[in-house]
Amino acid sequence: MQRLARSCYSILFTEYPALRDFFPAAMDAQRDRFVKAIGFTLDRLEQPGELLPFLAQLGRDHRKYGVLPEHYVAMCSSIKTAMRLSADTEIWTDEVDRAWDEGLKMISDTMVGAAEKETTPPVWGGTVLESRAVLRNLRVVRLRLDQPMRYAAGQYVSVQVPARPRMWRYLSPAIPANAEGEIEFHVRAVSGGWVSPAIIDHTAVGDQWQLGAPLGGLGVPRNPKRKLLMIGCGTGIAPLRAQLMTMAQRRANPHVHLFVGGKHPCDLYDMDALSELAVANPWLSVTPVTEQDENPWWYTESKPQENIWPGIAPRRTGAIAKVVAKTGTWADHDVQIVGSPSMVQTTKFRLMASGTQAKNIRHDPLF
Repeated sequence: MQRLARSCYSILFTEYPALRDFFPAAMDAQRDRFVKAIGFTLDRLEQPGELLPFLAQLGRDHRKYGVLPEHYVAMCSSIKTAMRLSADTEIWTDEVDRAWDEGLKMISDTMVGAAEKETTPPVWGGTVLESRAVLRNLRVVRLRLDQPMRYAAGQYVSVQVPARPRMWRYLSPAIPANAEGEIEFHVRAVSGGWVSPAIIDHTAVGDQWQLGAPLGGLGVPRNPKRKLLMIGCGTGIAPLRAQLMTMAQRRANPHVHLFVGGKHPCDLYDMDALSELAVANPWLSVTPVTEQDENPWWYTESKPQENIWPGIAPRRTGAIAKVVAKTGTWADHDVQIVGSPSMVQTTKFRLMASGTQAKNIRHDPLF
């Protein structure tokens, strides 16, 4: 698929050179997102109830680039050409050719239609109100948008920061949408990344960010009778915390068991907020999990006492997927998983192996 992505963009920029300006100079992250989006789409061609909303969200999000209908035509042509060149000539029959035409037309029509019907802004501007270092590689950034954004707790948005123009990255708000237009992100630096280290090292109060339209299928469950299992690692706690804060405003909720994980104890950076939620809401149980018992060498703060958070279960040690699978049977729960792609997939497979049905497990496309 990576070879297909390189071929596709090479064809696109050769045949339509004016479109090169829509993309960043470094294309690695863009190609990775393309591969994952194509894989997600192909896996769900026979599941329109899940695929079409995803494509509609992408169409609304792509407005931030200034994409026009003719640009979709160019991209679809490049994808088809790249596929045809990579396929065996005996396999690429007239029937296959027509199938790709129909599939790509469905994708582009859905995205264009959703973009044309949308009435919200293509881009929101945001002013940084607070940039607070939590760990040396993790920062909490709070902004005020130029106008409120209506997003569902659990969704994510694309952001562009001043230090990295045209390099959009996905972040999940850690608080629910509000009328004041304030939004909060938890950002961890990715080793070798372009954008997250720039946010960690260079974000200052007063900086102007840009944000795209909300994306993602996670959200507060509507069935108050079905129990919920939430599993988040690192900054993956952000979209789960936003949902818990939203649920705390309702009268009735199902029981929620949240497992929050990290490699080291210091990675459990948001336990104070989770403790407040657990104390105030008896339907919430929280279990912290770390792979190791000791903090890394660079963490110089005094070692905190264990289990000092009211309402929080004792910390457990081990890989979070194993800990969750061994803790109990979750077949009667709806499940949400947020974390790195490897963590999400490993946790999903372990839960399925222990009896949880795949249809009850939700996670967003692994962008």
